[in-house]
Amino acid sequence: MGLSTPDDAAVVKVSDDLALVQTADFITPVVDDPFQFGRIAAANSISDVYAMGGKPLSAINLVCWPSKLSSKVLQEVLKGGEATAREAGCSIVGGHTIDDKEPKYGLAVMGTVHPEQFLRNIGAFPGDLLFLTKPLGTGILSTAVKFGKATPEEAKTLVENMAALNKSAMEVALAAGARAMTDITGFGLVGHLLEMLGKSGSLGVEIHAQALPILPGFQKHLSRGAVPAGLEKNLSLVKKRLEVDGSVEECFKSLVCDPQTSGGLAMAIPPEKEEAFVREASQRGLMAPKIGVFNEKGVIRLKV
Repeated sequence: MGLSTPDDAAVVKVSDDLALVQTADFITPVVDDPFQFGRIAAANSISDVYAMGGKPLSAINLVCWPSKLSSKVLQEVLKGGEATAREAGCSIVGGHTIDDKEPKYGLAVMGTVHPEQFLRNIGAFPGDLLFLTKPLGTGILSTAVKFGKATPEEAKTLVENMAALNKSAMEVALAAGARAMTDITGFGLVGHLLEMLGKSGSLGVEIHAQALPILPGFQKHLSRGAVPAGLEKNLSLVKKRLEVDGSVEECFKSLVCDPQTSGGLAMAIPPEKEEAFVREASQRGLMAPKIGVFNEKGVIRLKV
């Protein structure tokens, strides 16, 4: 599985019981601290392997770096990336660096999965329940941090949210028999849900706005204009298939289109597996609210 599908990573069968999961991703800085930027960028890259139900094995650093920036800053970025990779059980085995005007960092990651047991972003059935494993709002909060408007507490929560691995979320999803899964990144929640709905045009999903997990400070900074450019692009992308009930506050429309960095996993869980999923998530201390249900209406509907 490769370029012909819009999945989170490629899957290459090696033998009857082994397949490789391959992906690459790098980002520009979302925080000022170079070590934390490295952590976040690595978690963001590795997440695509988890989204396929795979186990990260090794990675190669991808670095674009301005020559005018100190190499000591780059060392901190790489230390942050290595710390996150080590936490994931993933060895960084090399890398490539080029001179660039703007710093960028990420990983090319290789993982493993059974060729008959990986998850795709399509495969949900009508009636399946939609769960999400990280709060939304990283685009707005990151913009507030760049403007110097976020409080230290808001910035700390944002960093830890983005740097957190999706390992436990993936393991809970597999244990509960998830039918489909994807990680929420630059296209926002609704953009990635469109990928989960596939090309048939008949599958839809109803999202309950009040159930959506939100980072502290989101509404405050949204009202003050800390809006990333990607939000408007995402709204334009999904407007034909996004319906918003009149009773839903306008901020929720921005929330579901906010471009995320290293977001959580969205997963389709069969209704008969809900109890098992909730129990497993609770035992692992994983925040994973039920935010909606798939249906046959062909649109994404945001309701109270």
